[in-house]
Amino acid sequence: MSSLPHAEQHTVLSTLVETTPEVASAQALRPEVATLVEQAYGEIFDSPGTLTAATRHGIAALVARWHQHAPVYTHHVEAGADETLTADALPVDESLRVLVEHIDSVTVSAALTTEADQQRLAAAGFSEDDVMLISQIIAYTSFQVRYAFGLAVLSGAAVESTPAPARSIPIEGRTKEHRELARNGRPRPNEYTRDTLSWTPWVAPAPIDDLTEEQVEVLAGKTNGEYFRLLARQPKILRTRSAIDKAIFYGRGGLPRAERELAAAATSKVTDCIYCASVHARKSAQLSKREDDVQHLLDQSLTRDSRWLPESIAPLAAGQDARWTAIITASAELASLPPRLSSESVDAALAAGLTLDEVLDVIGSTAFFAWANRLMLSLGEPYRPEAE
Repeated sequence: MSSLPHAEQHTVLSTLVETTPEVASAQALRPEVATLVEQAYGEIFDSPGTLTAATRHGIAALVARWHQHAPVYTHHVEAGADETLTADALPVDESLRVLVEHIDSVTVSAALTTEADQQRLAAAGFSEDDVMLISQIIAYTSFQVRYAFGLAVLSGAAVESTPAPARSIPIEGRTKEHRELARNGRPRPNEYTRDTLSWTPWVAPAPIDDLTEEQVEVLAGKTNGEYFRLLARQPKILRTRSAIDKAIFYGRGGLPRAERELAAAATSKVTDCIYCASVHARKSAQLSKREDDVQHLLDQSLTRDSRWLPESIAPLAAGQDARWTAIITASAELASLPPRLSSESVDAALAAGLTLDEVLDVIGSTAFFAWANRLMLSLGEPYRPEAE
C-alpha cells in the first residue's frame, strides 16, 4: 500500500483495495461516489480546526482496529496517527482517555451511548464543533471500512485483519435505555415502527441566529431541523456527506430504490437505530408495496451479547423470498462488527438475480448507514412528533 499523501494518489480508496475490472465497471455506474468519498476524506482530515491531524488520524486508526480492518488502520498509522489513541492501554491524559472511551463506545455499540457520555466529552474540554468532528471521523471511518471491505469481497480479495483492542469498554454490560420520555419531554419510541419520528440532539446545534453564510447555504432551507443544524457545525463535511447520500440512494440504474432502502433498514436493525429504521423501512414499504415483508423485518428481534452486538443476524431474513433474503443477509453481514460479508453471500445474491451493479448498491447503502446510524445514535435520540 502506498504511503504517499492522499492528495498525490488517485484516491485513498484505491490504495485500500484493488478491484477487478468487473467491479471497477460496476463502480462506473456511480463514478461520483469515489470522488465524493475522497472529498469527504480531505474535509475531515485536512480542514482547519482545534483537533490536530495526529488526533484525527488516531481516532480513525482506533475505529479501524475495532473493525479489525488492517488496510484502513495501516493507512492512518502511516498518515501520522497519535499512537496514544491506538494502543491497547488507555491514555494517561484524562482528556485523551475520555476521548478514547467515547470512540470505543460509539464504534462498537452507538445504540448504548447516552447523553451522559456526550457530557463527559464536554467536561473533558471538547467544544461542540470538536464533538461534531469527532463524531464524523468515527462515522466516516465506519463507512470507509465497510465500503472497502465490500469492494474487496466482490473482487475476490482477502482482507488483512488486525486485532481489536484488548480491553473492556464503557458500554460493556449495559442494556439499551427504555425511557418513556426523550430529553425534550416528548414520548420516546422504544420499539421499531414505520411511524414518522422526530429527533432531538444532546449536543447544541448551530444557533439559527448565528449561522454563517456557508452554513445557511449547506442547510438549504433546513434551518429548523436540529439534526442538520448540528451537522452544520462542520458545514463542508455535511455538504459532501449529503452528496454521497444522494449519489448512493437516488442514482439511476442499479438496485431498485426500494431495495436500497431495505438495505438501510436492515443495517439499522443490526446497529439498533430505531429512528433510521423507521425512515427507511417506511420508504422501502412505500416504494416496493411490500408492507408486510418490510414489517416482518422490523418485527425480528436479535439476541445481543454484552457489547450489544447481535449473536446472530440470521433472524433478520426469516420468511423473505430469495432475493430479499440475499439483500438482507449481505447487508446485515457487512453492517456487523467486524464486517463479515462473505463470498457465499455475494454468490447467493447473484444466484437470486442481482447483478454486480446491484450488489455494489447493497454495499454502498449498508456502508452509508453504518455512518448515519452512528451519528443519530450517539448525538441524540428519537421522539414522537405528534406530542409536539
